[in-house]
Amino acid sequence: MASFLISGCFPGVHKIDIPQGNVVTQDMIDQLRPGMTHSQVRFIMGTPLITDTFSDNRWDYLYSFQKGGSQREQERITLYFTQGQLTRFSGDFRPTAATPSE
Repeated sequence: MASFLISGCFPGVHKIDIPQGNVVTQDMIDQLRPGMTHSQVRFIMGTPLITDTFSDNRWDYLYSFQKGGSQREQERITLYFTQGQLTRFSGDFRPTAATPSE
């Protein structure tokens, strides 16, 4: 019985939640406006997970979450800039106000 308990093979084993990436909320998306600068967007959204090293015109925010051994869920949003100003975005979020989207 002791070896059974020590091995950890018993019901009720706790599996941890695994969050990765940038947490993005609908409130953050609703604050985005056309013409915002890189620094204004970074203030709202945080530092992007992926930036193009050759061009600063596209920022990608990715977030995945796996709750205790269940199926992994993933969300993404891509922001596009023209001449240093936000022009549009695409991904898993939709604006609830008048904001740029694809």
